[in-house]
Amino acid sequence: MSGLDRWRWRRVLVRGASMVPALREGDVVVVRTRAVARAGDVVLVRWASRPAQLSVKRAVRREGAGWHVVGDNAFGSTDSRELGPAAVLGVVAWRLWPRPQRLR
Repeated sequence: MSGLDRWRWRRVLVRGASMVPALREGDVVVVRTRAVARAGDVVLVRWASRPAQLSVKRAVRREGAGWHVVGDNAFGSTDSRELGPAAVLGVVAWRLWPRPQRLR
């Protein structure tokens, strides 16, 4: 996980529109790095083909050693449909800003 596994919780700034309406550009979320992902969870992921990029997507199903993940906004998301399975680094538990609430 390259540094993410040292902390149980991480704050992440959402960029882009791939998770609209659940999350929007500028939202700040809390990611639980040691949580086990389940289908339907919003997750923080990394793709082997884009190791420097972290993305927030929705977990759909386990696929081999990774997860098939998609953005809630199908027209504004680059996800497993193009990049294949992703490694899940953590589960998004809460939105802190601007409208605090638990996510599912």
